[in-house]
Amino acid sequence: MKNLFFAILTLTTVLFFNQALSAQDDFFVPKTTIGGYGELHYNNVKPEGGQATKTLDFHRFILFVSHSWSEKWSFKSEVELEHNIVNSGKGELELEQAYINYQPNENIGFQAGVILPSIGLTNPYHEPPLFFGVERPDYSKYIIPTTWYGNGAAVYGSVKNISFKLSVMEGLNSDKFSASSGIRKGRQSGFKSDASRFLYSANIDYMGVRGLLLGGSFTYNDAKGKISQNRITLIEFHGKYEANNLIAVFEYGNISYEKGNFKNSKGYYFDLGYNLKNVFKTEPDIIPFFRYTDYNTAANTVSGGNSENQYHFSKWMVGVSIKPIPSVVLKLDYGQKERKLGNVKTNLFNLGIGYMF
Repeated sequence: MKNLFFAILTLTTVLFFNQALSAQDDFFVPKTTIGGYGELHYNNVKPEGGQATKTLDFHRFILFVSHSWSEKWSFKSEVELEHNIVNSGKGELELEQAYINYQPNENIGFQAGVILPSIGLTNPYHEPPLFFGVERPDYSKYIIPTTWYGNGAAVYGSVKNISFKLSVMEGLNSDKFSASSGIRKGRQSGFKSDASRFLYSANIDYMGVRGLLLGGSFTYNDAKGKISQNRITLIEFHGKYEANNLIAVFEYGNISYEKGNFKNSKGYYFDLGYNLKNVFKTEPDIIPFFRYTDYNTAANTVSGGNSENQYHFSKWMVGVSIKPIPSVVLKLDYGQKERKLGNVKTNLFNLGIGYMF
């Protein structure tokens, strides 16, 4: 597996640079562009029988900066500020993308730097107007730890109705795996990352039917920390249909661990929404939706019993997304989250506004 990934990356890089030396863009004018996205959230969280917690948070402020030297060579970056401020352990400032991109034609490309692997639907595309709900799906936090980024390189491309991406990047820190959060805290996030055990990921998507995307990915890492080693494999499948005013989304993922008490983390969710724009004859998109989620970061354990239910959650949600223009969204949702151990329920009410440009 590792030798195959390295062979593909090496061969592709050599071909790219040979072509780059022989073909120049004589009439291209270099340009720099700026973009970004952001989202303001109001969250009302009320545990059953407990006191409600109410917060107002500008959750994310992101700037994209890209520069194109030629039609083939470019640089792309993404800087994120979370929770409005960085001071004394509050908030986060992150460089989530920063890579050189070489794309000789529309069928294949190469990138190296701080990259996002294509794992699931939300990790590569997580701007607020692109997903239902004020908060990102729980699945995209606890099973696929979005946003998942790191130092590495990737080859991507498309052939007819099929697109693909092969990524090699920094591995995970197995010391920080846990039953409560799976692999999430094991991400190195590009900070002086240990490069002794690379992570390998391959994604493929099919888009041969109008409005339909079907795909999946396989990710492997022989993860290690200072005191542990733990080989993991992540297999996920995803689909999205968006046509005829109908929007349907489905994702399923499973993480297998070679060592430790917890052996699997797994989960899924599905969304179903319908755009009422044509029904009401309005200019904005008005999309009511329903979501159901089920995930368990310690789905199978050596010890068994309650340890397999302690981090097993299900959640239903209803809401609406209103888009006055495609790049701005107003969101409202209400739902209930239940922990399987003890059937502990929490009611959730959220309001949000998001944008991208």
